[in-house]
Amino acid sequence: MATATLDTEPDYFTDHAVLLDPYDYFERLRAHGPVCRMPGRDILLVTGFAEALEVLLDARDFSSWLNPDPLTPLPFPVESEDIAAQLASHPSTEMELLVSYDGDRHAAARALLNPLFVPSRLKANAAFMRSYAQDMVQEILARGSCELVGEVATPFVTMVIADLLGVPAEDREAFRALIDAAPPPGNMDAGNDGQSIHPLLAMAGYFARYVAERRAQPRDDVMTEMALATYPDGSTPEAMEVVKSAMFLFAAGQDTSAKLIGNALRRLAEDQPLQQLLREDPAEIGPFLEEVLRLEGSTKATFRIAARRTKIGDVDVAPGQRIVVSLSAANRDPRRWEDPTAFVIGRPRIKEHLAFGRGAHTCAGAQLARAEVAVLLECLLAATQAITLDEAHHGPADARRVEYEPSYIIRGLADLHLKLA
Repeated sequence: MATATLDTEPDYFTDHAVLLDPYDYFERLRAHGPVCRMPGRDILLVTGFAEALEVLLDARDFSSWLNPDPLTPLPFPVESEDIAAQLASHPSTEMELLVSYDGDRHAAARALLNPLFVPSRLKANAAFMRSYAQDMVQEILARGSCELVGEVATPFVTMVIADLLGVPAEDREAFRALIDAAPPPGNMDAGNDGQSIHPLLAMAGYFARYVAERRAQPRDDVMTEMALATYPDGSTPEAMEVVKSAMFLFAAGQDTSAKLIGNALRRLAEDQPLQQLLREDPAEIGPFLEEVLRLEGSTKATFRIAARRTKIGDVDVAPGQRIVVSLSAANRDPRRWEDPTAFVIGRPRIKEHLAFGRGAHTCAGAQLARAEVAVLLECLLAATQAITLDEAHHGPADARRVEYEPSYIIRGLADLHLKLA
């Protein structure tokens, strides 16, 4: 089967016209098949649910080397039918991150995060999360309004992850400042200059100090457990590998969760009956969140490169072929989801959505993200009678004005002004 082209479409990676409604863009390309060539690019776009699963579950044929920048040039010519070894021996960026690792290396790096997700640590973090959420809600309720993304969601998620990782209290405001100053992952305005990793490099300095201190003088804290963690084979990782795992969880988890909170609250602010349903029955917050994840999750796409000649569905894929897997489009594939653009709480098999990916690279912090959003929503709904959009900022219902962050990875509002009663 030949792949289709649509050369009149805007460029997904640079054109801000795609930001407001990327779903319409994906649907227009879906009309050319569940796998098609992106306009103006030698890149395949996967919009089909089954085809996305095929790629995400096949870590042998489809390498994660390209993440987080699908436009990274290959540092070698593609001259064979199998480039897996070449990919493994060439770092994709100056500071490789967990998201770009493959195979055993990826599994070993994820194992370093295990101390964070034991029940005792999650229980302690949940207590901090709820207390911090309640304090934030009381503060904004006293004002009667807030800008949710910058004043609530971002600091809330930043402090929750800092607590989970055991970042010392005296350093947490510095981490928050780094996050506030950072451009979004997949920054459409950054070109290909690597600016988006600069805040991560600053964080690396903090985490390197924590790891060195804990290895020299262990303490009874989670940072020591991470610093002393071993690979599954019992070997001790280089300190920088621990640093990179912690740093990636902090940065990646912060942005996606904060933007997910914004996406969820915008939907609630536009639907008072839905708000009231969740106030009266908080057990529905979980199913509500799963449908938000499916319909407007905060990660639009992930990226792969073909390590060898293969297929996606019935489309031939050459070694070195770049691939954009649209999680957003797969979650709206009409072949998988009935009435895919409708918001339906309680869809059958809803947790099969791909908002957190699938396979070896399934989001390590998926359960943490669900908890963060659910706890903040529960606290907000319990303390209010109505949450509405501030029309002074966003316009009336028939002429809404919203802006999204300039990212080809993240689906998230730049700001969301709310009124609380």
